[in-house]
Amino acid sequence: MGRLARYTRRAVLLGSAAVAGGVAFGYWQYRRELPNPLRPAPGQAVLNPYLIIDAEGITVIAPRAEMGQGNQSTLAALVAEELEVPWDAVRVLHGPPAQAYYNGALIAGHRTFRDGDAGVMQGLAEAAGEILPKMLGMQVTGGSTAVIDAFDKMRLAGASARETLKVAAARRLGLPVAALAAAGGAIRAPDGTVLGYGELAEEAARIEPVRGVALKPRAQWKLLGRSLPRTDMVAKCTGTAEFGADIRLPGMLFATVRMNPKLGGGMVSFDAGAAEAMPGVEAVLDLGDGIAVVARNTWLAFQAAEAVRIDWGEAPYPPATGRIMAEIARALDDRPNSVLQDVGDVEGALSGAAESGNATVIEAEYRVPYLAHATMEPMNGTALFVPGERLDIWCGTQAPLLARDKAAKIAGLKKDRVHVHVPFLGGGFGRRAEPDAALLAARVAVQLPGVPVKVMWSREEDMRHDFYRPAAIARMRGAVAGGRALALDAKIAAPSVSRQSMQRIAGFAPPGPDREHVAGAIDQPWAIPNYRIAGHLADVAVPVGFWRSVASSFNGFFHECFLDEMAHAAGRDPLEFRLELARAAHAPSAKLLETVARMSDWANKPAGTGRGVAMTWSFSTPVAEVVEVAESPDGIRITRAWVACDVGTALDPGNIRAQMQGGLIFGLSAAVSGEISFEGGEVEQFNFPDYDPLRMNTAPQIQVEVLENNHHIGGVGEPGTPPAAPALANALFDLTGRRARELPLSKTFDFAV
Repeated sequence: MGRLARYTRRAVLLGSAAVAGGVAFGYWQYRRELPNPLRPAPGQAVLNPYLIIDAEGITVIAPRAEMGQGNQSTLAALVAEELEVPWDAVRVLHGPPAQAYYNGALIAGHRTFRDGDAGVMQGLAEAAGEILPKMLGMQVTGGSTAVIDAFDKMRLAGASARETLKVAAARRLGLPVAALAAAGGAIRAPDGTVLGYGELAEEAARIEPVRGVALKPRAQWKLLGRSLPRTDMVAKCTGTAEFGADIRLPGMLFATVRMNPKLGGGMVSFDAGAAEAMPGVEAVLDLGDGIAVVARNTWLAFQAAEAVRIDWGEAPYPPATGRIMAEIARALDDRPNSVLQDVGDVEGALSGAAESGNATVIEAEYRVPYLAHATMEPMNGTALFVPGERLDIWCGTQAPLLARDKAAKIAGLKKDRVHVHVPFLGGGFGRRAEPDAALLAARVAVQLPGVPVKVMWSREEDMRHDFYRPAAIARMRGAVAGGRALALDAKIAAPSVSRQSMQRIAGFAPPGPDREHVAGAIDQPWAIPNYRIAGHLADVAVPVGFWRSVASSFNGFFHECFLDEMAHAAGRDPLEFRLELARAAHAPSAKLLETVARMSDWANKPAGTGRGVAMTWSFSTPVAEVVEVAESPDGIRITRAWVACDVGTALDPGNIRAQMQGGLIFGLSAAVSGEISFEGGEVEQFNFPDYDPLRMNTAPQIQVEVLENNHHIGGVGEPGTPPAAPALANALFDLTGRRARELPLSKTFDFAV
């Protein structure tokens, strides 16, 4: 169950972060501290949420989930840098569900290319944006915000701890604090005396933490800015890392669920006779909107669940993909929900271009399908319910506080009686921001009091009961003259992820313009004189949620493919066309295009290949990508790809490169073959043979360069995905002369497998 559980078995309750003989340090500005979730047992000492020092060494409490993106290592490095400890002495644990770990960057943590250096108003806006996450306790891993939120917060935690330890050492040695230095996990005196942090921890706990500590300038960084070994890598390579699927408890039973494949429909009736007669089946539970089968092992539970005969209710959305897409298309004729990008006179420029013999007007419609998250680890949760006393849940979740609060209602317990333990996540991509796996485990456990039960979804149940990336349609118009862009007009329609998600989380849909819906289309670094982006919301009841890069995933495709069409209509090289637009808007973005052109040797394309370029600003980070394709006897192959990103401050270049590679592959996989379709109200894709990602033999060779020209620190988990699909589509046009305006691209082209 991991070190945090071992610590708490020595202390009071499983799931607290009490450590015998230890001291926890942290930082909270203006002394307005939220409740500290680290509860000490007798003889223990804790101060604040982020750092534990005990006889075993240094443990950083990470407030964000680790799902393969490496953020816990970077968060730990923020603390270790200021604390002056060697990297190999650092351990990391996920923090318990607590308001203290709210993600202050979740709502207002990202900036556009227009922001530049943050001024007073920008600072006030960011401070205001922290209020809602703090009030709601939004302990969420998502939106590529983990490092943005922690950059100051966790460095200050380390700096505060370092200076407080120096005060403790000064008192013991009778020396002024200024005479002491911190290095190598110890306080060192001028006479050579060395006091390890563990020796000083309890004394430091009795001292008011030192605040207002100046952070180290970048020139003095020893860990940050370097590619560090990830703290989770040895465990993952040796098979000792613990994921939700690995949880084992004494006396555990195993369960699976079957919910209505017509999503949102109810359950009319069921007949469990055949399942209940199978040896080893313990129970078939009525969940109201589905059933759970409890058995002696997971495979038996899967088999028995299929034996249950169920009469399902109908779905609240059109039964087939074609009719769903027609509903989305109709939204384009409605009044827009937002027009958050409106520069110049778009209608005047387009009508003038149509009347002029010197300009070219182009129009295009683009479509993308629903997409599943398809995480490698199927959805699962383990729960143990003790009536009237407590509920323990073990679940890989991106939002543990949300899971805790909703599970408390299911169990009829106060929130502080529910304990959510977060192991490693076998992929998330936004899927595990939804609490449904934890809540289904709680619902099953409540019917089996005193018995630990693991609820494991089958892959088929997982694939067909996702909160999907929404399908979307865009109608684009543009005008070019004299080799330059005159106007670009986009109307984008899709169901709203933000509104659906907030309705599930908080019971209401936020009013007003939905900025997330048009992310990846507005605030792009292109100096187009007449430039308008309108967002239209389609009210379709298919469940949708946050998918890696969210709306930027489809808006990047729409925008960058159409910009390519404009370049060709203007008779220009697509990269040079973009470079001219970027130079007049945002120098760091222009530098990215120059960099990716150099990396790919854009001007010297090999014979028999096609190349495409795309650049999207998302999650505070612009990313430019070039993709190369070539014909082969087996079909078209994606041979090479080049990625240039500008994160402002690269805290771990190796991890950033890995995330850009992963984001690119994620986006290319969706572009080539990703599609969720509906027939009879049910999802038609059941497993990976129906929803195949790129394999090693079909993935390109990838080169990544990380730049630091932006004024601010940017996200890295998601920005690599949006440019992937348009760069590939543009490369296929370059190779074949066929322009694909619909995903997946396998509908138009034959790819090698």
